Amino acid sequence: MSEKIKIALVDDEQLILEGVKMLLSAKENISVDFMATSGAEILAHLETLEADNFPDIAMVDVQMQPMDGFELVEILKKNYPNLKIIILSSHYKSSVLGYMIKLGVSAFLPKNSSKTVFIEAIEAVNKNGMYFTKEDHQMLSTYLNSPARKKSLFDNEETLTAREIDVVKLICQEKTNQQIADTLFLSPRTVESHRQRILDKIGAKNTVGIVIYAVVNDIYSVPIKL
Repeated sequence: MSEKIKIALVDDEQLILEGVKMLLSAKENISVDFMATSGAEILAHLETLEADNFPDIAMVDVQMQPMDGFELVEILKKNYPNLKIIILSSHYKSSVLGYMIKLGVSAFLPKNSSKTVFIEAIEAVNKNGMYFTKEDHQMLSTYLNSPARKKSLFDNEETLTAREIDVVKLICQEKTNQQIADTLFLSPRTVESHRQRILDKIGAKNTVGIVIYAVVNDIYSVPIKL
């Protein structure tokens, strides 16, 4: 049996936590290892964990007190850049989706999503780093309809070189640094330098941000879940 996907749940409503845990408990490949009712609680918990016990995915509510989901996500992405984050929210709005994507969130799920969608999102995020539905794509397109909005998603955007665009396309295809290096006849260290330079230029936090940048700028067409 393959290793379980380790989940940490963060929501200030205990009923929501118990409900989501129960919903996911039927899946043998998913394990809810920790539940927190505040941002401070999850941050304190993560500091105590060894690498082997660290969650693969954190599912985070947006509306919490005193630390809301936006602030928590910023801290999580800064301190644990490899932690994948799925946002759970009752407020599924284009402006929120755009902001969360810029921070490097892997998926954005309304709390009334079906069990099937929850499972699909977790498995896709664990495997591919993101889950992007048809509704997400439409909402993001609406949000980015004007040049001003498009620009605002990537505030530090600079022009990418042809080589950087080649790297972006391969990153979107989930290629490793070694695979990109082999394809482009570069060293892995050079590829890593390109990757970091791309992140700096577009103002993204991680690979998810690079993929969204590529989609927004018609460099890559991400597979959409219909």
